[in-house]
Parts: sequence; structure tokens; C-alpha cells
Amino acid sequence: MTTRNEYIETMKAHLDQWNHQIAEWEAKTRLAKTDLRIDYEMQLEALRKQRDEALSKMDALQKSAGSAWQDLAQGADEAWAKMRDAFEKANTHFHK
Repeated sequence: MTTRNEYIETMKAHLDQWNHQIAEWEAKTRLAKTDLRIDYEMQLEALRKQRDEALSKMDALQKSAGSAWQDLAQGADEAWAKMRDAFEKANTHFHK
């Protein structure tokens, strides 16, 4: 079983990767033509929203005491799954 600190470190690593990818897509968006830029911005906004939700779950885990983190981990897992789905969708979108 994973400890709370190991779980949080894994979450931080995923967030770092996702933040890096979002930055790359933001740069691509700035260079896109107007019609694509609007579409890209919508995708980025959805990603940012999912990222912020995942970050909120991670913060709650960090502040949890005792075994309460395991209860919070379930909600965090759901947030991470939504984030992965949003990234997969955006990835296909940005690589058209």
C-alpha cells in the first residue's frame, strides 16, 4: 500500500508533467490562426479547470491527518482520472 507522502509525490510529479504540457500547448495556441486559437483556448480552459480541481484534492490530502488521507485519496483518484481524460482529449486536439 502506498503511503500518503508517496501518493502526494506521485500527484506532484503528474502535475509537473501536466503543467509543462499545458505551457507547450499555450505556446502553440499563441501561434495558431484565429479560428484554431479559439478552439485551443477552450481546450486549455478545460484543462486548467481539471488541473485546479486535482490540485485542490492534493492540497486536501496534504492537510489530512492520520488515515483520513485514504478516504480523500478516492476523490483525488477520480479527479486525476478526469484530468487524464481531459489531457488525452486535448492531446488529440492539439495534434490535428
